[in-house]
Amino acid sequence: MFRNRILWTIQVLLAGLYLFAGGFKLVASAAAMQPPNGQPQPLPIWFLRMIGGFECLGALGLILPGLVGIHRHLTPTAAAGLALIMLGAIGTTIPTLGFGAALLPLTACVLDIAVIYGRRKWLLRANRTAPPPA
Repeated sequence: MFRNRILWTIQVLLAGLYLFAGGFKLVASAAAMQPPNGQPQPLPIWFLRMIGGFECLGALGLILPGLVGIHRHLTPTAAAGLALIMLGAIGTTIPTLGFGAALLPLTACVLDIAVIYGRRKWLLRANRTAPPPA
């Protein structure tokens, strides 16, 4: 019970983070998404907007399947996708803004991995109940 509450807390906090960050990438101007140190943006704007859309969808995937109890295996799947996005964020943040700025995506990635591990039973349960391949 305590573990479930901790996981739900992590999922809600991560969903808020991803909705904020992804929403910003979707609606902000190209000038607002430039690095603050004057370097040019290493990624094209269309790619950042696509990542923002994935972050918003991933945030919904962290919360909705568990709330409605349908396709709960999508929660660890969404966390895995978001962890991959955060690995990319770490790789692009370090050269442009330094190691200190990469701590936020690193923390989010570690928490995503915690959700994957904590909700692995949801993923395994979906595999057991799936019909055999034809």
